[in-house]
Amino acid sequence: MYSPTAILGYGFPRESIEEVLKYDIDIIGVDAGSTDPGPYYLGSGEPLVVDEQVRRDLDMITSIALEKRAVVVIGSSGGAGSEKHVERTLRLVLDVLAEKKLEREVKIAVVYSDVPHAVLEKLAREDRIVGPASTGAPEFDLGRARDSIVVAQNGIEPILRVLEDWSPDIVVAGRVADAAVFAAPLVARGIDRGVAVLVGKILECGAIAAEPGSGSDGMLAFVEKDKFYVKPTNPKRRATVVSIAEHALYERDNPFREVLPGGYLDLSRVEYIQADRSTVEVRGAKWVSEKDYLVKLEGARKIGYRAITIAGARDPDFIENLDSLLEETIAEVHRRVGEDIQIYVRVYGRDAVMKELEPCKRVCHEIGLLVEAIASRPSRAREAIAVARSYLLHIGWPGRKTTAGNLAFPLSPSDIYIGDAYEWSVWHLARPWTPYSLARAELVVYRGGRVERGVGTW
Repeated sequence: MYSPTAILGYGFPRESIEEVLKYDIDIIGVDAGSTDPGPYYLGSGEPLVVDEQVRRDLDMITSIALEKRAVVVIGSSGGAGSEKHVERTLRLVLDVLAEKKLEREVKIAVVYSDVPHAVLEKLAREDRIVGPASTGAPEFDLGRARDSIVVAQNGIEPILRVLEDWSPDIVVAGRVADAAVFAAPLVARGIDRGVAVLVGKILECGAIAAEPGSGSDGMLAFVEKDKFYVKPTNPKRRATVVSIAEHALYERDNPFREVLPGGYLDLSRVEYIQADRSTVEVRGAKWVSEKDYLVKLEGARKIGYRAITIAGARDPDFIENLDSLLEETIAEVHRRVGEDIQIYVRVYGRDAVMKELEPCKRVCHEIGLLVEAIASRPSRAREAIAVARSYLLHIGWPGRKTTAGNLAFPLSPSDIYIGDAYEWSVWHLARPWTPYSLARAELVVYRGGRVERGVGTW
C-alpha cells in the first residue's frame, strides 16, 4: 500500500515516485480532508486545496495506479467531504483521465456522506443522536442543524461495500474517518481489521510519520496477515520506532484506543521493531467490536460576514492595561455599530492559542492582536472592524506618556474583509440504522473519453 501525501494536493517529490515504481503496488490510499481548518470549507463548499495542486497529484497517482493495476481510494474529498467537494474531485479525476487519452475502461465508485435534513430530523425523532462528539460541544439543536450543511464521518463499511460490489479502479469518497481510507481496501483483501486500521492510522498523513517528517511526501506499507512493515518512499527519510509510535498515538485522549464507527483499535499490546535503517515492523494490533455503531455528524452553518485587523504592540503600559482597554473597545463597537456584532480578540504572546486553558501567564515584551468582527452584512462587519481598529489605536489610559498610536500594523490596508463566516453547528454522535444509512454510492464508468453515470447505485 502506498500513501503519497498527507492530503491530496500537498504534493510529493519525484525521487519518491522513482522508489514507489520499484514495487508492485496494490493499493494507493490518500486522505483529502480534515476538520482542522475549521467550518468554512464544509459550509461554503470551497476546496481546501486549489484545483491545480489536486490535478497535479491526481495525474501522478493515476499514472502509477494504471501502470501497477492498483486501486486508488480517496477519502474526505475536497477537504470537508460534502457533495460539492466529491463532485469537484470526481470532475478533476475525469479530466486527468481524459488528458491521458485512455482507451481502457476505468470504473469509479463515488461515495457520498451528506446527511439530508429529513434524515437528521428522523435521527432526532428516534433518539438516535446520542450526544456531543467531544467535550464542550453544545447539545444538538435541530433548528441550527436545518440551517447547516451536514456530513457523516463514515467508517470503513461504505468504502468496503463499493469495493466488494463493483471492484472499482478508483474510489472518490466523501467524509470518512482518515484510517478508513486505507483500512477498507485492506479488509476487502482479507486483512485482519485491527492490522488494517493501524496501517491506516500510520499511513493517513503520509511521511509525517517519518523522520524527518513531511506532509508532502509518502510512505509504503507491506502488509501481511498479522503484521506489517512501513518505510518512507523518500531515501532521505527514515521510519524509526519512535517516529511510528508517535504517529500511532497522536490525536486522542487515550493513547491505546483509536475509535472508529463500530468499535476501536486496541494499541495496548502493539510492538514496534526496527527492521532495518528505514523500516519498522508493527505487530499486535487488535480490533474490538462494540454493540453501538456510532458515527460522528459534522455540520457547518453561515453566521454572517467577517472582517479582521492584525496589529502588534510593545508598549509595556499598554500591555499591562490590555484587558480593560479591549473591554472598553468592544463596548464602543457595540455602542456605535450594534449589540449584535460578534467581536473577538486573540492576544498572541499571551493566550491566543489556549485561551483560558493556558497555564503560562507570563507575557512577552511584545504582543500580536488579531481582532475579528462578525456581522449580519458585509458593510457592518467592515464598519465594526474600522471602529475597533481606530478606537484601540488611539485609546488612552491613566499615566500614558505619549499620544502616538498604540498599534503597529504589518499590512496595508489594515482592515481586511474576509467574507462569509461559518460556525460548527453540528458536532454530535449518531446511531444510524445500518453502517450504510448515512452514505449513498454511485458507479461512474469512463470509456475512451465518454462518461456514463449511474451505472450502479445504492
